[in-house]
Amino acid sequence: MKLTLTTQIMLGMVGGILLGILFGPAVGGLKLLGDIFLRLIQMTVVLLIFGAVIEALGNLPANALGRLGLKTALWFLGTTIVAAAIGLLMGLWLKPGAGLHLTPHTPTTVKAPAKLRETVLGFFPQNIFASLSQGNVIQVIVFAILFGVVLNQANRHHQFEAVLNLVKQVNQLAVRLVLLVMHLAPIGIGALMVGVTVDTGLKALIPLLKFLAIYGLSTGIFLAILLLVISWYAKVPLKGLVNGFTRIALVAFTTTSSAVSLPIEMADAHDRLGVSQRITQLVLPLGMALNSNGLAMYLALVCTLVTQLYQLQISFAGMVQIVSLSVLACLGTVVVPGGGLVALAIIIPTLGLPTESIALLAGIDWFSGMFRTVANVVGDTTTAIAIASDEHELDRQAYTHSTLNPHFLRRSGTKGN
Repeated sequence: MKLTLTTQIMLGMVGGILLGILFGPAVGGLKLLGDIFLRLIQMTVVLLIFGAVIEALGNLPANALGRLGLKTALWFLGTTIVAAAIGLLMGLWLKPGAGLHLTPHTPTTVKAPAKLRETVLGFFPQNIFASLSQGNVIQVIVFAILFGVVLNQANRHHQFEAVLNLVKQVNQLAVRLVLLVMHLAPIGIGALMVGVTVDTGLKALIPLLKFLAIYGLSTGIFLAILLLVISWYAKVPLKGLVNGFTRIALVAFTTTSSAVSLPIEMADAHDRLGVSQRITQLVLPLGMALNSNGLAMYLALVCTLVTQLYQLQISFAGMVQIVSLSVLACLGTVVVPGGGLVALAIIIPTLGLPTESIALLAGIDWFSGMFRTVANVVGDTTTAIAIASDEHELDRQAYTHSTLNPHFLRRSGTKGN
């Protein structure tokens, strides 16, 4: 039987832990393989982000960059910031990394910018080639957003289709490169876990279990807030709203894939949640490409976990930086295979945190992915409901029926059993 990559990664993690326990420092040198794997992941990050953001914005329909596009972007931004803030606050409150003290291989600290002016200026590149060569992800994202918008506007009559196609092809190659590197993930993560186990023993597993519990709780809190706000904003009954999301959430949780969940998400948004076809087709694919509430929450919570494991202090400015980077790191990594791991490879080095901490989270990425995907698809769909309500394109009668209502059965062409 052929094992999935997720299963291979989990087996690699368990194998690495067992090797570290059984042979101790004698196998510590295997960590070199893990360090090579991390470098291979990091080398693709800037190119991947650069191409993905430009392609996503360059491909948008002309009307998507107008009023509807701006409104959708603001909803995406707002919900993602809230999600990241919840992850940060829950991490600071419940302290998943408390009780275990790790020592980084190289001295490190979380440095907050001295002045707000420097922080703001740091978002904008002076020289995009310098930003690319230095791996300054924030500046690359800002440039890619501006370039994507300009390309979209200039290509209204397909004059720059060749440029867009070139970006698409480069992006496809970058994704293939990530896929190639991800085939090494079982060996790389296993080797990293050897190093972690040799250094700390089985004590490193306790914070991971606490992390998953806190992440699940944080996701539940975020979804509750989101559904309550949308119920009030769109003036729809909360019970009908929850019933309409049951199948979407179940598919997202079990598949851990926003891409696989998208067809069900689009069907149920229209048939069970009353969103017009026009809004559904605009907001949901765009959300899958650019919006990730669950990933932003995950990254912010990871940062608090890592700072606690390595006894690093976070100032208020550092907290703002964590939330900002958690939001920005989602762009372009949402639909990439191993997107959670790629996003970690962005945010951990950018914040100056020990890169070996990525190994701890990589082994439980599949379990984290269940919560991430639910938060992602529910966040996208609630945005579609809010936009449809604003545009008077929300059928509120859909909320008065049961979970498998006649409205849904008639539109989908199925029969209830």
